[in-house]
Amino acid sequence: MRRLKNILVTGGAGFIGSNFIRYIFNNTEFCGRVINLDKLTYAGNLENLIDIDREFGGKRYIFEKGDICEYTKVCSIFKKYEIDTVVHFAAESHVDRSINGPKYFIQTNIIGTFTLLEVARECWAGHNDVLFHHISTDEVYGSLGESGYFTEDTPYDPRSPYSASKASSDHLVSAYHHTYGLPVTISNCSNNYGPYQFPEKLIPLMILNISDGKLLPVYGDGRHVRDWLYVDDHNSAIWLILNKGLNGETYNIGGENELENIRLVNILCEKMADATGNEKDYYNKLITFVKDRAGHDRRYSINSDKIKRELGWRPNFTFERGLEKTLKWYMNNILWVNNARQLNT
Repeated sequence: MRRLKNILVTGGAGFIGSNFIRYIFNNTEFCGRVINLDKLTYAGNLENLIDIDREFGGKRYIFEKGDICEYTKVCSIFKKYEIDTVVHFAAESHVDRSINGPKYFIQTNIIGTFTLLEVARECWAGHNDVLFHHISTDEVYGSLGESGYFTEDTPYDPRSPYSASKASSDHLVSAYHHTYGLPVTISNCSNNYGPYQFPEKLIPLMILNISDGKLLPVYGDGRHVRDWLYVDDHNSAIWLILNKGLNGETYNIGGENELENIRLVNILCEKMADATGNEKDYYNKLITFVKDRAGHDRRYSINSDKIKRELGWRPNFTFERGLEKTLKWYMNNILWVNNARQLNT
């Protein structure tokens, strides 16, 4: 077990990062400090952590606004707070945005990761009781056919500017381990869902469009398959990796919930019909098939046997339970939703 003292969470005001910070304070015995470094772009929102800041702010939880590409800023944070652990979430992550504006993904996901690695290499020289954990995605592996699973040994085959930028950052992290001896771990996860996810993503977009009576856009024929992972299950896996993961290793984290996109939308229509008393067909008629996304991967599916076998991880949330919690959260937090939407205007 590692002894974690001062954890730097990059992108900690975003969806998964903020849930991770909350997970640390609510579900672990960690007694050190968490430093949240976030640039607060459109998907970064300090409202995600109001409760944590209220209870722990200034002592065990500290927010620093800044860009991971700014070497001087990152270096000062490492030294000021004596950082011994990095959990690197910060990234541009929406595939559609990467198709329309790839340069931002190259800058943040590649140059930003490079900057963090360089600072860690300088500040951690001669130290072994440190760890750089890099959060990545199953999209780096490309597209699967109707059968098979991604494993940690699957060759990389990214198909979008987003996945290519994440593949590059994965390789940089691995290279710094092999070249400089930097203590690192990497995790590649499937599609996350849960509270505080920015409304442009599939599940919150569909929930909110159903609620507003808006059209439900589905790419292509709707038969693209994704594996859905509840955010708290993802974060419990990350916490295990931080404490027990082997130096230099990669761990795949999947939800074991494969669904075609059209089936997922139909389930959400069913759930909303149950909640409102309306007929399911009232919502199903909102489904609209739109032109497929460029380079749209057909299927993702992760094999999580390694992290289960080596670290003892298991997902705690069935898809049914996770989706119920997610739907209720969005319905009960309309003010957050409206504020988040304004950030994108």
